[in-house]
Amino acid sequence: MPTKITILFFVLLSHCSFSQKMDNDALEQLLTKVTDSVNGYSGYWEIIHRDRQLLCITDETHNRMRIISPITQTDSLSKELLIDTLTANFHSALDVKYANSKGIIWAVFIHPLKELSENEVVSAIEQVVNAAVNFGTTFSSTEMIFGGSPTTPDQEEETPVKEVPPTRKL
Repeated sequence: MPTKITILFFVLLSHCSFSQKMDNDALEQLLTKVTDSVNGYSGYWEIIHRDRQLLCITDETHNRMRIISPITQTDSLSKELLIDTLTANFHSALDVKYANSKGIIWAVFIHPLKELSENEVVSAIEQVVNAAVNFGTTFSSTEMIFGGSPTTPDQEEETPVKEVPPTRKL
């Protein structure tokens, strides 16, 4: 019996040691393969995918990566639409989030670079495009809605909010 456990341990360990170690070179090759066009330089790529502009920005030193797509300027949005956007971040945007930077709403996927798998990159690209395209309607990055439906506060049922006890200092 211990022999089977030992073998299983080494099989799992070898799988972990050969896991994907994404870097700028591998990411650029993958982006070129799975999108319509890629321009730029290592760590900053402008991408066109399904007629949508995206940017992929990395920082190998700090192990970070972003795939983003501009959607609209914030000054054109109503308060209700901004609230719907925040609600979508909880229910329907999934791995992508809506974010505001410099007066622009973006669809954003952020992840550690080295730990990214090829499948995660492909999924991220599709989710960023979907979130950008669906902004203002379903606000969804996939067909799945997690934990509820994206509704405005007036449409939500009254849910009592429990007071959260303060955290203890250690």
